[in-house]
Amino acid sequence: MSKSHQLTHRPLTHRLTRRLLGAGLAAALAVTAAVAVRTRNPADAAVTVPPAHATFDYQIGGAYAPPAGVQVVTRDRTAAPAAGLYNICYVNAFQVQPGEQGQWDSDLLLRDAGGNLVIDEDWGEPLLDLRTADQRNRIAAKVNGWIDGCAAKGYQAIEPDNYDSYTRSKNLLTAAQAKAYLTLLAAHAHSKNLAIGQKNTVELAGARKTVGLDFAVAEECGQYDECADYVNAFGNNVIVIEYTDNGRRKACSQYGGTLSIVQRDVDVSTPGDSGYVRKTC
Repeated sequence: MSKSHQLTHRPLTHRLTRRLLGAGLAAALAVTAAVAVRTRNPADAAVTVPPAHATFDYQIGGAYAPPAGVQVVTRDRTAAPAAGLYNICYVNAFQVQPGEQGQWDSDLLLRDAGGNLVIDEDWGEPLLDLRTADQRNRIAAKVNGWIDGCAAKGYQAIEPDNYDSYTRSKNLLTAAQAKAYLTLLAAHAHSKNLAIGQKNTVELAGARKTVGLDFAVAEECGQYDECADYVNAFGNNVIVIEYTDNGRRKACSQYGGTLSIVQRDVDVSTPGDSGYVRKTC
């Protein structure tokens, strides 16, 4: 496929579900989960990656009791982790969620030559300005505070979203700046004994060791024939999320015996919602 197609086919799922969380859904649903107890020595800098080929559930649209057999779950940073499971903490690391613009210093928001905010138009999210080392350090300091919160709650890993925001920056940001910034987050996550995953952005998978990334979370790699690229970079430490039956079947036919694969509905809804879907291989 063309590079332009690679950079635009991603579903808008994660940003839609963050809106739901911002509306208070996470607070209402988080009561279903207990905070897991961390048992590792804080002085031990080693991290534990999600177990490969584990049964997985993607719950960024709201926390709920994991289905029987689930071993790994991803939840938004505002939610509590699921007791007794491997928990990944979802963080919007490269863009500002709607309604949170006032929580950021003005000079950390990306602006074009006319002084206008550069917005992810699909979801109304301003992009963060990663163009200088000082800006990257200051942005990282804030996001690292969220990572500290994930660690305190008992999460074992971080999923920082919108690594590919440079592709929506009107050519103001570069891949090199995105990698430099994510390197700061990775170092901090590791200092807290947290693994950190690459979310999508298959074109940068080859830089995973330089950046310090431990595993991948790939949306629709089956649908778009990209799973092999993630496996080449991360081995079997890849979590696959598909949103169609076709994508799930393709992923399962090739990697059902080695990778964690789940199909969710595009709204990543909770059980009881009319559109709720969760299927595995």
